[in-house]
Amino acid sequence: MSTELVPWVVDRLAALRMVPVVVIDDAAHADRLADALLDGGIACAEITLRTPAGLAAIRRLSHRGDILVGAGTIVNPDDVDAAVDAGAEFLVSPGFGIEVARRARARGVALLPGVATASELQAAVAAGISSVKLFPAEALGGIVMLDALGGPFPQARFMPSGGITLEKAGGYLDHPAVFAVGGSWIAPRAQIAAGDFRAITESAARTVAILEIGVSRVDRS
Repeated sequence: MSTELVPWVVDRLAALRMVPVVVIDDAAHADRLADALLDGGIACAEITLRTPAGLAAIRRLSHRGDILVGAGTIVNPDDVDAAVDAGAEFLVSPGFGIEVARRARARGVALLPGVATASELQAAVAAGISSVKLFPAEALGGIVMLDALGGPFPQARFMPSGGITLEKAGGYLDHPAVFAVGGSWIAPRAQIAAGDFRAITESAARTVAILEIGVSRVDRS
């Protein structure tokens, strides 16, 4: 069973390199958030389903066409359906669940399941998923853990997330098995709620400059 039916999504994330992890409390802020990220040079966002506003925000952003929108905190098949129906183009889970993987495959959407152990990574690879999220990356040992998993699973590609700061992101991106990094420092929940989008643009621009990344438009070819 393979859930990697839309390889352009992973390729696109690999080109962008940085995936802001967003917790949003009011979907009315979604467009201004997207504008702030784009103004700073980042054309994607993982909108988590940790709040009731998550799905509505995904729905608003999916209609724009200028930003790649994913859904995070996918923990069951119903979440898959809700996120895809809202327009999410990729899904991110905190862990690996076979039923979530099967539903993602049935819906034809890219899934990046979280792995924290060799057993979870082995299960994901057996399900046909080689692009995964290492979570929580820093708590697991960070780059040391990537090195440990990369030996027995050379086909695996990772998007580390969890506890990563701008200061540490460059080290992860330099690792050959890493295709992107997820981080919450670019668009903090409190700044979104306060409407401080200038700060988010500045943070995005600083991240792009320091990490030497950033693509200004979405390419779905």
